[in-house]
Order: sequence, then C-alpha cells, then structure tokens
Amino acid sequence: MDGVRSVQVIAVSGGKGGVGKTTVAVNLSLALAKLGRRVVLLDGDLGLANIDVLLGLSPQYTLADLIEGRCELSDVLLRGPGGIRIVPAASGIQSMVHLSAAQHAGVIQAFSEIGDSLDVLVIDTAAGIGSSVVSLIRAAHEVLLVVCDELTSITDAYALIKLLNRDYGMDRFRVLVNMAQSPKEGRALFAKLAKVTDRFLDVTLRYVGAVPYDECARRAVQKQRAVYEQFPRSKCAQAFQEIALKVDAWPLLATPRGHMEFFVDRLVHSSRR
Repeated sequence: MDGVRSVQVIAVSGGKGGVGKTTVAVNLSLALAKLGRRVVLLDGDLGLANIDVLLGLSPQYTLADLIEGRCELSDVLLRGPGGIRIVPAASGIQSMVHLSAAQHAGVIQAFSEIGDSLDVLVIDTAAGIGSSVVSLIRAAHEVLLVVCDELTSITDAYALIKLLNRDYGMDRFRVLVNMAQSPKEGRALFAKLAKVTDRFLDVTLRYVGAVPYDECARRAVQKQRAVYEQFPRSKCAQAFQEIALKVDAWPLLATPRGHMEFFVDRLVHSSRR
C-alpha cells in the first residue's frame, strides 16, 4: 500500500431526527480519542450545522469556506475537547451535489492531505434520507445507525436501510440504541428492527450496544459540553467507553478503499450521480 495509512470512516446516521445522533457522534469520537486514536469529526449536516453549537465552539471558517476556496482544510479544522479535530459545516450552504468539478477536486485534495494524520473519521450525517445523507453513508466503511424507543425511529431507520439496500446494494449495518431505559430494552429494540429487515430485506444487522437514558446527558448539553468529558463517571459516559472499545476492534479494510482520497472521491462522485 506504499506506506499510505488506512483510515476507518464511520457514518453515524439513523433516518429520524431527535434520536441523539450528534450526541453519539461527538461522544464516540471522544471515547475513541481516549483510546489513543487520532480522530476527526466531520459535521455532515451541510445545511444545519450543529456540532460546533453543541460544544460551544465558534469556528472562524467552515466547510463552506473550504468549498469556495477561501481557506485551506487546516484553517477549517477546529481543535475540540479530548484532542479531537472537528470539521464544522455551515447553515444554508449548497450540498455536495451542486459542486463544480474544480470544487470536487479541491475537496478531494484537501482531505487526502490529512490522511496520514488521523486514524478515524467520524461523520455525523443529517437527518432524513436525502442525497447528501446517502452520499456520505455510501462513502463510509461502516454505517452506525442510531435508534431510540420511538416507533418513528424504528420505521425511519428501516426506510433508510431499505433505500441503501435496494438502490445501492449495501447489506451490512451496525445498530446502536440510544436513551435506553435498560440493556434489555436496547436488545429488544434491536430485535424489533432486525425482525423486519430479516423478513423483507437481504441485509445483516449487528448490534453495537445501548447508551442508557441519563440525566447527565441533558445537563451536559445545557453546558455545551460532551457528557463523556463533563461527566466521565456517568452511566452514559461509561457506555460510550465500552462502545468505543468495540468500534476500535472493527476490522480495517486493507484496500485502497481505506485511503482518505478514496473516501472523498467516492463521496463527491456518488453525490454527482
């Protein structure tokens, strides 16, 4: 592989808004960094950026500035808590589908240049099943679907899996249950989703675990801090630590698909389609 490092690219999604997807992406990133991994967290909600708001950060530049050529990726990268680096998005910018060929090339080059300085890229996608969400998911190595104990959460997650499976041939997904009242409830929700996908789709779902409902999580959001950092001994933070250990053990593709350049190239080309 000519000495080029592979990067684990994980898309955190779920279909429905309000399931705590961004909270999962942020805290998982922190927990992976705690394990010694070099982590970049990309705010993939190109229309309604919220990671910087959640963490109380004030970016000088955003992904919009990079796309428009006003700055370099190094200018966009924000130093976040726990040593993670964040690529903030901006509200109301054009989605990747509208980029010119020159802008595509610039984004590819920018991200490929940091490929040797990170181990994991975590992408927090937008809610829904729009083209930008699908493009980000298709470009990732691993898809982590976040669900909670709401009927619409399960139905929307199923709709996203169905779309990715039938239109793009994706057949492997990982599932995390957020705000679970108990480990038993987490398993039951996963089983409910798996029962439907087993019946109607040719896909494999793998259970990652459950993050318990924890008042500390709400308090951390109010303080614009990550619960993993603000309340490291909380049940919620401990769950993220255990999940990060599982994620860290996921196999890393020893193919060109692991390169950062491949990720961004795949992203922009799928967006154009």
